[in-house]
This record gives sequence, structure tokens and C-alpha cells, in this order.
Amino acid sequence: MKIYSYLAKLYIAAPLLAKLVDATLCGCAKSITIKITGIYENGDTDTHYEYCEHLGDGRGFTAGIAGFCTGTGDAWELIKAYHELTVYPMDATLEKYAETESDSKVGIEDYCTVFEKLGKTDKLFQKAQDTIRDEMYLKPAQDYAKKLGIKLSITQGQLFDTSIEHGPGTDPDGMATIGSETSAKFTKATPGDSGSTLMINGNEVDEIAWLSEFLNVRSDHLTNPRDEANKGGNYWAQTVYRIESYRYTIEQKQYKWGKTPVKFLDNDGNPITVSC
Repeated sequence: MKIYSYLAKLYIAAPLLAKLVDATLCGCAKSITIKITGIYENGDTDTHYEYCEHLGDGRGFTAGIAGFCTGTGDAWELIKAYHELTVYPMDATLEKYAETESDSKVGIEDYCTVFEKLGKTDKLFQKAQDTIRDEMYLKPAQDYAKKLGIKLSITQGQLFDTSIEHGPGTDPDGMATIGSETSAKFTKATPGDSGSTLMINGNEVDEIAWLSEFLNVRSDHLTNPRDEANKGGNYWAQTVYRIESYRYTIEQKQYKWGKTPVKFLDNDGNPITVSC
């Protein structure tokens, strides 16, 4: 069965999805955060619900606004959020690949053709992507930020971007692991001028000092992934521009994001501004 005819049936039965996650990072700050991550992922600030390709990074097809992957499980969560039917062959294949973290394309050869078509035109499919992105990546990043007492938009944005690329968890290269490794480096008070102070290991630490070290630790994970599964095609090492972009924004001292355009670097290292 062609995948499109399969998903066309799902379209007819698509359920009403849950509301988007209510997170602290909202309004213009959330919009800028999502747009800059969109640049890292797709090269511009447009919302590419239709994006889909096989990167050769060991994660199967990568697609949509959060890079949902058939080989890591979040693509399957997206499809489940889009429909209630689980009786067609495609469901079983996606579920199997999610559970086994398979990079295989067998049985889903036309996946991108279908994904692109639905991503361009189907509002329910777009809403499903928004919902799963927020639930699987934004909310864990926000929860981690709240745990540390993080207040600045730039730090919250970086946690979200890390969650998107690394995953939010405590696996060897996960966002929470990188955060823990960062905090472990602060053994004494570290002052700064960001206007926000974190309590790390009983010490007062300037939030931008913490963020700067987080970027150092994340950069090390990108160039030297701890998990073998993240070394596929040396893809991660090619994305250190995400780190340089945030370092540039720190240099501009644009810590809080609102209606004022924020300065970043694009994937080629050129200065750009991102607006709400």
C-alpha cells in the first residue's frame, strides 16, 4: 500500500488535538526561540511543516518543524497525535522503528512524499507538529529552566535548541546531562552583569556565566558525542554553528527577548536579526 493512501485515511479520522503546552517562554520570546532554531534546522525562519529528508545520521527520516525522526520515536508520537487509527501496516512499521531506533526505510519509502504534502496543506497535521514539539522538547526545557531558576530568554532558548538536537533527557548527550555537567564546573561564586543569579552547588552564579559554560560543554558533545548512536555521518560536528550563533548573541548582551529584533549568526556565520 502506498503511504499516501494510508495517511489519507488517517486524515479523515484525525482527532482534535490537545492544546499547546503552556510554558514560561511565551509571546515574542518563544517566537524568536523557535525561529532561530528553525534557521539552524532549515536555513530560514519559515515554519517548515513540510520538511522531510534522510540525512544519513542513523535516525531514519528527519521531518517537520522539530526534526521528528522515524528512528528515534518522536515521528511515531507525531503520527499518533495526528490520528487514532492504528490498524494499518504503516503504524506497525513506524512503531517498530521507534522501539528499535531503526534507520531503515523499508516499508516507508514514500514517507517524505506524504509528509511534505500533509505539511503544506493539512492544518491538523501542522497542529500535531506544534503540539508534539512543545510537549516533547519545549516543556522539558522549560521544566529544567525552572528547576535551576533560569530567567533569561537567551538561556531558555538555548535549552530548547539543545533539547531539539540532543533530546531533553539524561542520556549520554541529552540536554539534562549537558546541564548537569555544566553545573558541576561551578565550585565557587561566579559574579556577572546579566542581572540574573542562579544558585548552583550552593554558590551564586551569574546566569550568563552558566550559559557560556553550557555552550562550551554542548560544543564538546557535538564534536565528540558520548553515545555512538549520535556519531552517524559525523553530522553533529557540522552543527557547531548553533553554538557560535548563541555566543554572538551573548556578545550583543541581548539576554531578554521581546519586540526588539535579536541579533544572531546564520548557519554560514553571517549576522542576521530575528524578530517576533
